[in-house]
Amino acid sequence: MMDKGTLVLFGAKGNLARVKLIPGLFHLDLCDKLPPDMKILSVGRQEVNADAWLDEIQDMLKKKFKGKYSKTVFDRFIKRNLYHCNSPDDPAAFKKFAARLSNENEFTKNIAFFLSVRPSDFALIVDQLAEHELLNESKGGYRRVLIEKPFGTDLKTAIELQTSIEKHLKESQIYRIDHYLGKSALQNILITRFANSIFEPIWNSHNIDHIQITNHEQLGVGERTTFYDATGALRDMVQSHLLQMLALITMEKPKSFNPDDIREEKIKVLESIKKIPLNNMDDHVFRAQYKRGEINGERVPGYLEELEKDGLGNSSFTETYAAIKLFIDNERWKDVPIYLRTAKRLHEAGTYISIKFKNKNTLLENANANWLVISIQPIESTHFEIQTKIPGLNDFDFRTVNLECLNRIEGDESIDAYETLMLDLMNGNQSRFLHINEVKAQWKLIDQIIDYWSENKSPLVEYIAGSSDPTESKRIFERDDQFWRKSIHE
Repeated sequence: MMDKGTLVLFGAKGNLARVKLIPGLFHLDLCDKLPPDMKILSVGRQEVNADAWLDEIQDMLKKKFKGKYSKTVFDRFIKRNLYHCNSPDDPAAFKKFAARLSNENEFTKNIAFFLSVRPSDFALIVDQLAEHELLNESKGGYRRVLIEKPFGTDLKTAIELQTSIEKHLKESQIYRIDHYLGKSALQNILITRFANSIFEPIWNSHNIDHIQITNHEQLGVGERTTFYDATGALRDMVQSHLLQMLALITMEKPKSFNPDDIREEKIKVLESIKKIPLNNMDDHVFRAQYKRGEINGERVPGYLEELEKDGLGNSSFTETYAAIKLFIDNERWKDVPIYLRTAKRLHEAGTYISIKFKNKNTLLENANANWLVISIQPIESTHFEIQTKIPGLNDFDFRTVNLECLNRIEGDESIDAYETLMLDLMNGNQSRFLHINEVKAQWKLIDQIIDYWSENKSPLVEYIAGSSDPTESKRIFERDDQFWRKSIHE
């Protein structure tokens, strides 16, 4: 059980807090994961009286849990919750906030701040917390700050944000979130690799042909047109989530599973990714946009049509499909291409890592290669394709069969990624949060692609919503016999 403390939620009236954070904390309480005396102080810009805030929380929980919870736990959770108005119009707002937190009859010295706010407010809030001695650990207790994604929009802004906050915070106090790292299926990657002795001897360039890291969505940009058109698929998914998946699947075995050792190996492998040669960029990167099509029998508009509907014009170079080819400059992964792709409005939704092994079979030349597919969502599974004999008189008739291992089975505990990460924050476990050197390595890699695409104004390839990968993306593959897996079960 964690030490008792206070979790302060900045942005408590925002969508993330209402849909994920507060219901998530209640679910943790249902699972007896929170200490009895833990307090949750929600901070918003609006003035809300205590009873009204508790009524709002009750509405959140009714929507999420449909009344399926114990009244005892509900009453316990409600007693944990307090609200504080930090009005942006009040120059003394943080002074009043600090005075409230200093009440030792109400709050402990252990305080974690969750900044679920606009990225432009991260540094400003940290400055104010520091000015009012709310980040100082010298008087006992911990002070931690969780910063939501994105940490910068490129390498320059990430460094600027880091320079601003490190004036007040040690690295051990900073929790940079990538919510994918809170997913049980991503945590399972390390267990699959290092708890099964069959994999380590073959986890190298002598045996692996290539790796694909995939995120597909059937959804479009929806109501996020303004955000998405300024961000694009590369920044939104590849810079953070997919590169973290790459790090977990390719890192060396850590000395231990403590946070520092895990992050040390992730940093090493991210910093070992080869820079894409500028004169050969089109052989390594690909982008496209979806146009109108059909998803599950429903006609859906194209990306440019969605922009136009929201008054953002009918022209854009923002990619909704991004694919890149990378190489890692170390002995284990020498010359093994690693392909990353993310897309909206594709034929299926899914996130998975596909590893194709080299076909070294000289006796059965027509045998298919073995594939290992680690599925993150919508199902959590490990899928292995092998060759077996077809029963019958012909000794050498064979086929591909699937060995399917479900990582989540009926009765397993279900914890949301944000719930895991909030527990980690309170427990001081940084292994599932990004070190600043990981952030820098990821932006350094992505910036060169963003710069290239910004200068290159060639018309984007279009793909029909509901279709599979654009055939034009074939250009980034090393050989003709390599292309995207269409799904987990191909």
